[in-house]
Amino acid sequence: MAPLVWGIGLSLGGTTGYAINPARDFGPRLAHSVLPIANKGGSDWSYAAVPVIGPLIGGALAGLLIRVIGL
Repeated sequence: MAPLVWGIGLSLGGTTGYAINPARDFGPRLAHSVLPIANKGGSDWSYAAVPVIGPLIGGALAGLLIRVIGL
């Protein structure tokens, strides 16, 4: 499992900021949107739900798969 997460981080880390942990994604995004920084870009709140909803959906699918397989 760790090589899969590592591979995802290496392939998408530059474009998404490797935000697979909501605790590491929400804090900096919130600080960026609140702090008065000159010439800053957008905080991209449209992507903010992905690190929260993605693991929940993945966990539910894994639970269903375990039930179907019968492990």
